[in-house]
Amino acid sequence: MKKVVALSVVAAILALFVFGCAASTPPVPGYLYTQVKSATAVGPASPAGELKSGEACVISILGLVATGDASIEAAKTAGQINSIAYVDYTGFSILGVYAKYCTVVYGK
Repeated sequence: MKKVVALSVVAAILALFVFGCAASTPPVPGYLYTQVKSATAVGPASPAGELKSGEACVISILGLVATGDASIEAAKTAGQINSIAYVDYTGFSILGVYAKYCTVVYGK
């Protein structure tokens, strides 16, 4: 009975390490290190002239604590953008300990 309990505890701890890692869900994951940028959406038409950008991010620590607002609306507000030309995202993760996901909005 003690072996079953001990194995259950070890399995639970391993599950936390394997499934409780911080990840930024990029298009291609790197389990040790990730730093990617990817396009996610394009607006109806690209406005002429120079574009402004706004960024909104969330972070995760060990997959146990996550906080932030990476919505398109938050990025629009941060960049004072009214008309969206396109949206990108960036993902960064290191060793499953720290992860950051950002939405970047470009427009006028």
